[in-house]
Amino acid sequence: MIYVSTGGFKDQPAWKTSEDFLDNGIKNIELSGGLYDKDMLTKLKKLKSKIKFQIHNYFPPPENPFVFNLGSLDKEILLLSMKHAQKAIRWAAELERPIYSFHSGFLLDITVKELGKKVKKRKLNNHNDVILNFVENVNKLSNYAKTQGVSLLIENNVISKNNLKEFGLNPLLMTNVDDCTYVMRHTPENVNLLIDVAHLKVSSNTEKFDKFNFLKKCDIWIKGFHLSENDGTKDSNEIIENNSWFWPFLKNNLDYYSIEVYNTDYKTLYQQQLKVLKKINEK
Repeated sequence: MIYVSTGGFKDQPAWKTSEDFLDNGIKNIELSGGLYDKDMLTKLKKLKSKIKFQIHNYFPPPENPFVFNLGSLDKEILLLSMKHAQKAIRWAAELERPIYSFHSGFLLDITVKELGKKVKKRKLNNHNDVILNFVENVNKLSNYAKTQGVSLLIENNVISKNNLKEFGLNPLLMTNVDDCTYVMRHTPENVNLLIDVAHLKVSSNTEKFDKFNFLKKCDIWIKGFHLSENDGTKDSNEIIENNSWFWPFLKNNLDYYSIEVYNTDYKTLYQQQLKVLKKINEK
């Protein structure tokens, strides 16, 4: 299944973006971000006969925004994050797409305003403490997801040179192969990876590792891909090209590919969807 993300349309509820997508021929939609709407689930269910939905990360958006972090050592933020993930899992079951994908954790708790920007330096929590905490929380979510018939996919984070320089060390989990394989080896079978190829491109340049080796070592856990392009220095959600680096390494037997291209029109997104379908069918 090839989805298009609603993540680039932050100024309206995802159900409205979904209607706009549908009007432009896009029927497979990854729900990500957007504005809060108290009647969101009811409105999405009305579209369910025409659209196949996939729930991702910070969806459904809460009435009071916060930064989702399943690695947080702050009890209040962790409680909010766990409740959000459990709600997303329930919605995934109700929308009949029993997969919930989400981002890995951070070694600090950042503000909503800092998302997608250079994060100001502050004291980081210990990496080992955070990854152990993250794994523990994912295992709890795994058990809950099993009761709902839902599986989980964790997305690799992205570390830019600016953020690495600011902190002096990596403030994020799962930007590299060591973290990703560790988490996979310490979580149940219903927990796997969603690989964002744009995140991987930036992180591999920042941390100076081989992105192809990353894909090879993580291969058995990769159950989905997020697709977009960038210049290798920051995650900018650019249009996918015919010569994009990742085509030879995409699996062609998955049911989760999502186009995360922002700052473009609906027609272009539809064409991007057709491009991905063509490339996968050629493999």
